[in-house]
Amino acid sequence: MDELTRMDGPAIESAPPPFGESPLGGSQSQEPGLKGSRAQMPGRSPATGWPPWTAPAALVGGLLLAAVGGLLVDIPALALGTNITSSHLPGGLEIADTVVQDGGFIFAAVFFAQLGGRTVHAWQFGLRPTRFWRAVGLVVLTFVVFLLFSLIWAVAFNPGKEKLLEQLGTNEGASLLVLSAGLTCVVAPVCEEFLFRGFIFTALSNWKGLWPAAIITGLVFGAVHAGSAPAIDLVPLAALGFGLCLLYRRTGSLYPCIAAHSLNNSIAFASLEQWNLGQGALLVVSALVVIALLALVLMRAGVISNEASTTAAEVF
Repeated sequence: MDELTRMDGPAIESAPPPFGESPLGGSQSQEPGLKGSRAQMPGRSPATGWPPWTAPAALVGGLLLAAVGGLLVDIPALALGTNITSSHLPGGLEIADTVVQDGGFIFAAVFFAQLGGRTVHAWQFGLRPTRFWRAVGLVVLTFVVFLLFSLIWAVAFNPGKEKLLEQLGTNEGASLLVLSAGLTCVVAPVCEEFLFRGFIFTALSNWKGLWPAAIITGLVFGAVHAGSAPAIDLVPLAALGFGLCLLYRRTGSLYPCIAAHSLNNSIAFASLEQWNLGQGALLVVSALVVIALLALVLMRAGVISNEASTTAAEVF
């Protein structure tokens, strides 16, 4: 969840392709069994056989896992003497709870994707390369449109300042500040995009097509942040979710969505912390670099691979 909003800006809300190619572009390896042909760079989100009902099931499953995981973190902390009340949760525990929640999102998506004995590949969730410069242009377009919508919304309704960073303990020390930045700008974009765009939007697209799937996914994306964002900010968050669905559809890759999500969260984080332009730019670049390095590690481990590849190493 961990989406943040600014009074005058966006809500807080790329992994290299195989063997060192650019995350959003570069050449594709040949598809096994198709000698002499080149696998086509994806131009739309991948088609899967996931039944539409698995979308709400994965959402509910992810939220339940988040609740149970939070208890598994909080109960031992309470037993060790940590001061936990209904109105106060220490920043470190808030961060730990949210990391567990985000992990639950990924687990739920993979679990429901493989129901019925289906083989699940990373590319089905959009973890595959796309045309780099086209993706960059679409990310910029998506972000600019969302920023304009957020500014108009802020002028019209004057939402209050977001309190989430205070809950995460960013004002309690450098370590919590760094952990909060990592959670908000790296972990949340990766895990939320994996569930909402990579699975829920894709599964719902098998029901009524693009537009109903994008609208529903956007609304749900906004709604799940009801506990971490003011009610007045849920509409911009829903708009962001809708826009990210269209971005995913047009690029065929989850990497641009993760990058746009991270960019938005990083800018809002820096704004709420009242950082200067240089500090904000450093956060944006650092978050994207960490995401790319994480993807590279997963690729070297065989978790992320080419869409055309069907080796056992890339199966979840």
